[in-house]
Amino acid sequence: MKTSRAAVGAALFFLLAPGLLAGVGPWWISRWRPGSYAGTIPRWLGALLLAAGLMGLVDTFVRFVRARGTPSPSHPTERLVVSGPYRYTRNPMYLSVAATIAGQALLLGRADLLAYAAVVAVAFHLRVVTYEEPSLRRRFGPEFERYCAAVPRWGIRLRRRAEIEG
Repeated sequence: MKTSRAAVGAALFFLLAPGLLAGVGPWWISRWRPGSYAGTIPRWLGALLLAAGLMGLVDTFVRFVRARGTPSPSHPTERLVVSGPYRYTRNPMYLSVAATIAGQALLLGRADLLAYAAVVAVAFHLRVVTYEEPSLRRRFGPEFERYCAAVPRWGIRLRRRAEIEG
């Protein structure tokens, strides 16, 4: 796939997947109205989580474009993406979406958004273990197995291993 086509596909997928889950979903629940608690420390933490989540999303989408593909299963990359944040956790895109939602919840002081973030996180986990990982095992075989052995699914490994460099 050409880089320009991958960029267009990734941008569309960005709007449809994280855009709906981390943008439209929280707006629909909260209408961006502050909730009952909104202390200074939770707001600052929320702003940091929101910023980190957005930066993580942009970074991961750019990595997929560089690998000439998109995160969408209909237009996958030609090779396994293991660079950048993927060196430290296998699912930085999902973690970024969850951080974005949780950040909005803390920033606005909305318990309902925290509950939504938890539901989204559980849905992500189920998708990863029932669809994504089996698909990647079939597609990339031993390369994906080595990657799984070196990098945690949800945690963050602070030291990277040279054998997974892409």
